[in-house]
Amino acid sequence: MTDSRRPGRLLPRIFRCYPVSLVVLAPFLLLIIPTAVLYRNPELGFLLRLVGLALLGSALVETAALIFGRPDHQWRRGLQRANAQYPRIYGVARVVAVVSVLASLLGAYVGRGTIVAQVSGDLPDSTLAPITALVSGWNALACALLIASHLGGHISIRKLYGWLALLTAVEVVLATMTARSAPLMGFISFVAAAGVICGVIRVRYLVVTAALLFLVWPAMFEIRNAIRTDHGVAVSEQVTAGDRARLDLQLAPLADISVPVDLSRPGLADYLRYGVLPRVVDPDRPALSTGQAINQYLGGGPTSAYTFLSIGNIYLFEGPTGVVVFHGVWAAVVGFLLRWRGAPGPFRLSILCLILTNPLLWSSTYPDSMISLVQHTVSVLPVFYVLVTTRRRPSTVDARRFVGTRGYEFRVPAIR
Repeated sequence: MTDSRRPGRLLPRIFRCYPVSLVVLAPFLLLIIPTAVLYRNPELGFLLRLVGLALLGSALVETAALIFGRPDHQWRRGLQRANAQYPRIYGVARVVAVVSVLASLLGAYVGRGTIVAQVSGDLPDSTLAPITALVSGWNALACALLIASHLGGHISIRKLYGWLALLTAVEVVLATMTARSAPLMGFISFVAAAGVICGVIRVRYLVVTAALLFLVWPAMFEIRNAIRTDHGVAVSEQVTAGDRARLDLQLAPLADISVPVDLSRPGLADYLRYGVLPRVVDPDRPALSTGQAINQYLGGGPTSAYTFLSIGNIYLFEGPTGVVVFHGVWAAVVGFLLRWRGAPGPFRLSILCLILTNPLLWSSTYPDSMISLVQHTVSVLPVFYVLVTTRRRPSTVDARRFVGTRGYEFRVPAIR
């Protein structure tokens, strides 16, 4: 039975054909449109138009790509071959995961990324904060390398799930330390998208996870508010957990704004300064927060940040045409990463995960997420160098037996 005919492989195959479209559509189907319908949001038509613009750009490009070739039926085996050439990849993945965990916990401990820092706009005084920021994108890199390790036959699916659960648990701890729940939700969304695209997470697991999040969200909201109050951050008692989950209300104000809006945004020099240069060599640069600029544009103060989610920010800054072009371009990039010269190895999987957790993450802040992508790509280059130097050369990958992750055996021919 081919890969496309197996019931458990149908959704991953659809994701490989339309990855960006489904990543964009998922939060609207699960969170935004249902609440808009349930509470009769008068801007429902605008919300549908907004997601329609994004899908117009991504689906057109992804459908055009199918004309030139569909994903190989043996894509799973291609992934195994591509990632089996890196015998040290699991060791590298473990180091990346441990460093990411320690740096994240230490950074939160010294005040990086906390709600207090976000509200005040001030950077932590500790010299450790900019050092821990050097590996801020390594949690996504760790997920990519762990998935690649599994696909290459180096670790079992249970061990992969164990590592992903550990990284998620760390995000839960960070949410309590920083009093911010958005990074946790974003990380879970990212892992779900990357896992489904690569075929390592099944739909029923996503359904169970979504149900659990729905059940525990009110408790998480109360805990978050209690932590914020303890840190002296004002919390509105009128905003309930249900109100905070109303993402349709977060997007609805866009309907009354004439776009594109002429707000200050990062330029090319900012991309180089914030994306390439680490703060340890440029300690005097101010914090970059488009959310604060938007909040002031809406009549608020500089001590609070507001965003219209990623898609709303794109609409605000670039207008309807920008939404179409933005998602069309990233659809082309993701399609290239998934299909260029066969199935992706650890390098392309890593770049894919960085894209999923930055510009294509529904809760990210555009255009700050574009600078984050540059910053995270630069930070993973040393790891890429290690992978290159430890790669088994194609000429030495002789015919040898591999045990597939589903339990079957096959032989990998020499690659020359």
